[in-house]
Amino acid sequence: MTDKNSLQASKPSLELNIVEITEFHRECLNATDWLTRTNHGNSRENLWGAITENHKNNSLLWAEEDLARRRLASDSEIAANKRNIDRFNQARNDAIEAIDEHLLAQIFQSKPSAKTEQINSESAGSIIDRLSILALKKRAFSKQIERIDVDSHHIKTCQSKLLRLSDQEQDLTTCFASLMADAERGLIRWKIYRQFKMYNDPRLNPQIYLES
Repeated sequence: MTDKNSLQASKPSLELNIVEITEFHRECLNATDWLTRTNHGNSRENLWGAITENHKNNSLLWAEEDLARRRLASDSEIAANKRNIDRFNQARNDAIEAIDEHLLAQIFQSKPSAKTEQINSESAGSIIDRLSILALKKRAFSKQIERIDVDSHHIKTCQSKLLRLSDQEQDLTTCFASLMADAERGLIRWKIYRQFKMYNDPRLNPQIYLES
């Protein structure tokens, strides 16, 4: 699997092929040990590192969400899952913002005079995040289709949903390519919408700071 963290942060945004990103998402998920063997140190300092960081935390978040729905686990185990969910979700959103920071810096570095009042409500980083989640969903439904302990109706239902997810993935890749092309030409722009997750900050969550 290609180590995208080794790519330079100065890579021009026009070379950011969305098909390459979706393939990278799949490659990561097909490598069962990618979460443990990939170096994520200071990974958000470059574009591909931020993309990797986003996908890593989406993957960790997915696993914790499954664990948090267990019926036979203890309350302490579920509480630990919930705290991990908060932590991974915060890191996921931080990575989305980092992706947008790198892309916007590259676009305006190459075209500093390009200005437009047309703003896209969804950022490029958020589209990449949605594609990461779609890759996780497609893998999950693919595993459901391989099960031998379910009936044919379950298999057909999952196959239908998998096809729908593929359509959604194609739609998002098209939207991303269009957004980037228009941004490069100065026809459209997007902003970084900071998430400001209050519940994770002990200074802002009243249920936490009132405890002390």
